Amino acid sequence: MSLDAIPIHVVSVAPPEPGLTGNAPPLLRELHEMVRRLLDGGEAAAIDLSALPLTPADLDWLRGRLGEGEIAVTLEANGESRLEETACPGIWWVTHRNEQGAVAAQFIEVTFVPELVKAHPADVALGLEQLESMLADL
Repeated sequence: MSLDAIPIHVVSVAPPEPGLTGNAPPLLRELHEMVRRLLDGGEAAAIDLSALPLTPADLDWLRGRLGEGEIAVTLEANGESRLEETACPGIWWVTHRNEQGAVAAQFIEVTFVPELVKAHPADVALGLEQLESMLADL
């Protein structure tokens, strides 16, 4: 068979948006698998976005695809931490800022509820003591 006998089809591909590296779309596939593992076995997981070769355009693309959910939590402890549910329940976009307001770390967490939001047992014990004190004063 000669090379001329092989059919060649030219496929037009749209040029990538400026600043995109192509590294963000595979993260959606990884998130798909992580959500499946969360549902099947309760396995929570996280992706450290700061450790990946992502540009600001990649992060914007990814954030745009994941959308906004119904829940957002802001914590103040040595800088602001913001935990935002995406439009895909179980996927949380977590941003930690330092005291100057600069982004210190960004994660995508796949979990039912981020660990950072859960009350520590010692804090719950303090709450119980406060309730007991209130009840004693009644």
